Amino acid sequence: MKIIAFAATSSRKSINKQLVSHAASLVENAQVEVLDINDYEMPLFSEDREAELGKPQLAQNFIDKIASADAVVIGFAEHNGSYTAAFKNLFDWSSRTLQKVYQNKPLVLLSTSPGPGGAATVLAAAVNSAPYFAGDVKAHLSVPNFYDNFDSEKGQLKNTEYADKLASAMAMLSK
Repeated sequence: MKIIAFAATSSRKSINKQLVSHAASLVENAQVEVLDINDYEMPLFSEDREAELGKPQLAQNFIDKIASADAVVIGFAEHNGSYTAAFKNLFDWSSRTLQKVYQNKPLVLLSTSPGPGGAATVLAAAVNSAPYFAGDVKAHLSVPNFYDNFDSEKGQLKNTEYADKLASAMAMLSK
């Protein structure tokens, strides 16, 4: 199984990237590629820019990465209760290139934050919208209080309750 994993943020110190990297590593015998969405940075989307520039090759490259996967794992950072601007822009350009961005791939959607909310608001939005973009959401999990629940040195969850929930979520990709 080939898994594409990424954090839906441009943060170079992303806790969501740590979480998705760990999550993807839980799938036995999987080939995992962790993307950095900074590699797909494009001008701010607008219909005017689209008319002027056409569809950027980077949007097609992102779509191709998803096409190459058997499953996708995304960790959503939350900015003011919503998607990060970096992810929203990438997604907007990508959905104009191919409306069914997720291409019927099985998805595990995750979120975390330093606080007790665990970025649950943006995760709920992602879970609800994914089917409109041909995403087959197999599982989703919000992990609150990242620094209390994740061991960054070991790169894994130290809270056994969340570790078990994450293992169960990732097992859904094999079903």
